[in-house]
Amino acid sequence: MGKRAIIHLEIPAEDRDATARFYREVFGWSFTHVDESMSYPYTLFMTDNIGGGYAQVGELQPGDVIVYVESADIEADLRKIEELGGKTVVPRTEITDVGWFAIFSDPTGNKLALFREEGK
Repeated sequence: MGKRAIIHLEIPAEDRDATARFYREVFGWSFTHVDESMSYPYTLFMTDNIGGGYAQVGELQPGDVIVYVESADIEADLRKIEELGGKTVVPRTEITDVGWFAIFSDPTGNKLALFREEGK
């Protein structure tokens, strides 16, 4: 299997609008609130080379920045992660009309996520 890309970053935010404005002013990142199209509060951001989102603090806490890695088979990846000493934190979960994700921790306890786009 080849190297897989980091495709998304997620940053927890108490106030998504203020957080989006902060990163726009500091780094020039654009943002779009997508609450209407999602089943939970979310704001997307875009840099020149990667996109991400500001998730409302809740399941993710301040400091829990999550890196999303592309996955062709989330279940197989989770099995391999667990075989190698990692743990599934959030099992494969659907994001309606977007795709699927899962969150895992590595043997040190760092949380990362897997993502598979719908239709791929």
